Amino acid sequence: MRAAVVALYDGHCVICNTSRRMIGALDRAGRVEWLDLHQREAVVARYPDYDHAAMMGEIHVVADGRLYRGFKGTRRLFRAVPLWWPLYALLRLPIIGDWLGPQIYKFIARHRYTINRWAGAPVTEPETDCDDGVCKVISDK
Repeated sequence: MRAAVVALYDGHCVICNTSRRMIGALDRAGRVEWLDLHQREAVVARYPDYDHAAMMGEIHVVADGRLYRGFKGTRRLFRAVPLWWPLYALLRLPIIGDWLGPQIYKFIARHRYTINRWAGAPVTEPETDCDDGVCKVISDK
């Protein structure tokens, strides 16, 4: 049985992997499946229209027959796991969900490898995905 939600994430990003571990720790029913964008063959097998460069800038979450990106994708992950519902509810508040959350997400996504280095984490970043520690954020949605 496949998970109800699929998260396509940057497996070279310490912040992304920490988020995966935190969400996964409370996902006792296995509702979220995680696919590392750097395992291209596995991703392309499931998503033939996959565009690595376009997806590297932010998390992509497939659920309910829809694609959620960036902040909305992260929020959708919290919705998928009942023990994260209080945080999901907080992220739905208008000031957070409509403005503050997406702005913070874009900043973190754009600078995730720099933040990883500041935290002392080993970083292996693909040269084509990030320039001078600034990674692509594709959409403003």
